[in-house]
Amino acid sequence: MTKAGFVSLIGRPNAGKSTLMNSLLGEKIAMVSQKANATRKRSNAIVMHNDTQIIFVDTPGLHEREKVLNQFMLDEALKAMGDCDLIVYLAPVTDNVEHYTRFLKLNKKNIPHIIVLSKIDQVKQEKLFKTISSYNQFSDKFEALIPVAIPRKVGHKDLLDTIAKLLPESPFLYDPEDLTSELVRDIYAGFIREGIFENISDEVPYESDVIIDSIDEEDNIDKIYATIIIEKESQKGIIIGKGGDSIKRIGKSAREKIEKLSLKKTYLNLQVTVKKGWTKDKNFLKEIGYDNAK
Repeated sequence: MTKAGFVSLIGRPNAGKSTLMNSLLGEKIAMVSQKANATRKRSNAIVMHNDTQIIFVDTPGLHEREKVLNQFMLDEALKAMGDCDLIVYLAPVTDNVEHYTRFLKLNKKNIPHIIVLSKIDQVKQEKLFKTISSYNQFSDKFEALIPVAIPRKVGHKDLLDTIAKLLPESPFLYDPEDLTSELVRDIYAGFIREGIFENISDEVPYESDVIIDSIDEEDNIDKIYATIIIEKESQKGIIIGKGGDSIKRIGKSAREKIEKLSLKKTYLNLQVTVKKGWTKDKNFLKEIGYDNAK
């Protein structure tokens, strides 16, 4: 009998959820940034592990801010928590347990969960043992606690084995050859946003988004036309840069990631437009894909 189920990756901003999902899949499909709150929408990766199909659901970090966009992001994480078979709660080993106790309060349906201690390669063993000890007081709350070092894939097999044991018997929910059920345009938009986060500092990345206007697929090349949205006129010059330097770096970064995934040459055309106050405009947010913006 095969098994299958949805596993939500939950944690505070910048805990490493997207990095872990990409690593477990063995392909980069989710944008990653050292800056917090880079992930805005749920996305998934379909990982086959022996006779188990694990659908990992990446989520925005658990946080509280006043903008409509940030409220949408928190709702995305909460919905993922309530709709899954199992939760992987990702906690950097340097965190205290306050973030975890907050998560327990938000897990209103008491969905079973595993604690994954990330970034263990960045601390000494003494610190790791101390952190594990601090979570032991909650041992009746979680199914397992697994330390991982994502870059070296330490703990990955233990994590997948544990998840497989906890998921229900089920036929596969997707074709085993599929990597994700996400739309290609959403993945590509994420890569462009990642290019913005990599090359632009301060608040500009948080007040920007990307719309894929069209994708023309030809035999030897994909032509992608996209628009970068920003909130202020002053940000347009920052995104474009002197002589177009910044937008060229953004495009180069995104194009390399797109070509690695698509295995084709890519022509990427980026335009920049100003939409004042878009992060607080619920109607506009719904227009560009944030469907449950309140």
